Formats: sequence, structure tokens, C-alpha cells
Amino acid sequence: MKNEVPKHIGIIMDGNGRWAKKRFLPRVMGHRAGAQALDKLLKDAEGLGVDYITVYAFSTENWKRTEEEVNGIMGLLREYINRYFNENESMSLRINSMGDLSALNEGLRNDIIRVKELSKERTGITLTIAINYGGRDEIRRATTQIAKDCLSGKISPENINDALISSYLDAPELPDPELIIRTSGEYRTSNFLLWEAAYSEYYFTDKLWPDFTVEDLKEAIAYYQTKDRRFGGRNEDKK
Repeated sequence: MKNEVPKHIGIIMDGNGRWAKKRFLPRVMGHRAGAQALDKLLKDAEGLGVDYITVYAFSTENWKRTEEEVNGIMGLLREYINRYFNENESMSLRINSMGDLSALNEGLRNDIIRVKELSKERTGITLTIAINYGGRDEIRRATTQIAKDCLSGKISPENINDALISSYLDAPELPDPELIIRTSGEYRTSNFLLWEAAYSEYYFTDKLWPDFTVEDLKEAIAYYQTKDRRFGGRNEDKK
């Protein structure tokens, strides 16, 4: 594991609201600071060897928040995504998404579809935005479609295995994340990438997300490099 960099990192960007509260600011200002932190991190992470970053932007449970906060987050997401249209020629970032887009307003949904198409040939880091996403909901939607395909004869129940289930998930082209980072001192998975993170290493930090920098990312990668990843076996068996 020494010097091995995780190709796919998932990030639970927690602590925006607390960051704003500490500064006596509206919660939406914390989310704006969080978006700026992500923007800077993606630029600073170029060259580290990370190919994929998946961020938890808005969960299926986040609809329970106040209308003001939900509208603020959605507005920031649209603002953030639209900036990629304006800076298209100067960016190498490839944009992807996970989650049920059908619940989003038409404008945001169309923007996400357009920016995914616009950036699909780029060769930089693939940023996957998990929006209206929940791990249980993803598995439910996948298994529902598998059941429909079984009933129609497209697939046989005997052929259902891990690889087939993975192919029905929201972003089957992505490798499973080797590392999941959660900020703000919380120690929960919070319904993030439940299937995909079966063998992920977890790194927790007390840093609030808007304060998270590329140096913190490097610390998380260094932590990952100390791990002996056996996937249920023994590494000496591989020798």
C-alpha cells in the first residue's frame, strides 16, 4: 500500500451549517463556502494521481430541511454547474452525477444533463455529484429495474450476481471508491455509497468542510497508504 494513491475518493462534505453558525452567518453562506472549498480542492488535487472524486451534495433526506436552505443549496448547485459552461474550454474536469434527478426542477436537471454531455470527453478528474442521492434509494431503484427485467425475460434470476447488480447502479462506469472521507467529526456513513463502499477505507476529520484543503486531502491519502487491504483474504496468500 505504500505510496499507492486511491484512484477513487468519496467525500461526505459535512459541516457547512456549523461553519456558518460559528460566524453568525446564514446556513446558505456555509454551503457557498463549501462549494468554494470543493472548487479549490479539485484544482489543487490535479497531479496527485486521483482519477475520480464523488461528493455527497444533497441526499434524499435533505429535503426535510427548511425550504430556504433547500432552495439555497439548489441555487448554488445550479450556479456551480453553470460555471462549467462558461469555463468549458479551460477546464479538464469531467462532470458526472448520481441520484434520482427526476425530483429536481427542470432547469437544474437539464443543466446537469448538458454539462455531463459537454464534459464527457475530458481527461481530467471525474467529479461525480451525488444529488438527491441515497444509498438505499439507489439499491431500491436498481433492484426494481432488475425485477422488471427478470419479468420481461431480459435477464434470468440465476444470472444475478454482484457484477450485474453493480451494472444497474447510478454510475456503473465508476470503480468502487478505495477511500471515503467525512469531515466535521461525525462517524457515520449517512446512506452514502452503501453498495460501492463495501471495502472502502474511511477517514474522519474534525475539520468542517469549508476549511478542508488539499493538505488535508494529502493527510487522508497518507492514512489510506498505511492500510493493508486484504478484501477478506490474506496478503501473504497473494505472494
